Amino acid sequence: MTAIEGSVALVTGGSRGIGRALVEALYERGARKVYATARDPRTVTHPDAVPLALEVTDPASVAAVAEQAQDVTLLINNAGASVNANFLDSSVEDVRREFETNFYGPLLVTRAFVPVIERNGGGHLLNVHSVLSWIGLAGSYSASKAAFWSQTNSLRLDLKPRGIDVTGLHVGYVDTDMTVGVDAPKSTAASVAAQALDGIASGAYEVLADDVSRQVKAGLAADPAALYPQLAAA
Repeated sequence: MTAIEGSVALVTGGSRGIGRALVEALYERGARKVYATARDPRTVTHPDAVPLALEVTDPASVAAVAEQAQDVTLLINNAGASVNANFLDSSVEDVRREFETNFYGPLLVTRAFVPVIERNGGGHLLNVHSVLSWIGLAGSYSASKAAFWSQTNSLRLDLKPRGIDVTGLHVGYVDTDMTVGVDAPKSTAASVAAQALDGIASGAYEVLADDVSRQVKAGLAADPAALYPQLAAA
């Protein structure tokens, strides 16, 4: 279990959506310092956050941020891309670009900060996934998040002996700029952030932040036709 109060956190993609809500919730729960990263740090609006420029796909950018944030005890990999490339019709470069951001990006950040967190006495890693980690409805996005989920499961085993606990956050639609055109039930970013921090504090391996995530996770053991009714179509 990791205490939020007094922690030093770094949130990638901390200027909007779930990332911004996580920054706010961390301060509300007594975090001592929160680094909020963005490609353009001027978009970080929280008055107490420490804004840092970060491009998660650029090893030099990741290394520079790790050098500036040597006191981190809690790392939140939230930054991601939503390209949704079709495997048959989209360019392979579009598929690769999504994996660079959603899989290799958080891997680079994690590898840079594990030694930092370890030197600071241990701490926590939160990886922000999606219900689409478990259901292939969004092409390259689903595949990249599925791979990220697998990465998280492996890291949990690798980091436990090093004093770093790992939580995976899964959620469906969230009421953010990315889902403005989606006509479906949505969670609030504040609710998702609160559940994520509850999970960190309790040492949860996974946080399923809405009904759709819980339903899809429960259905993984069923026949594929249960998750993909399209397979039964005439």
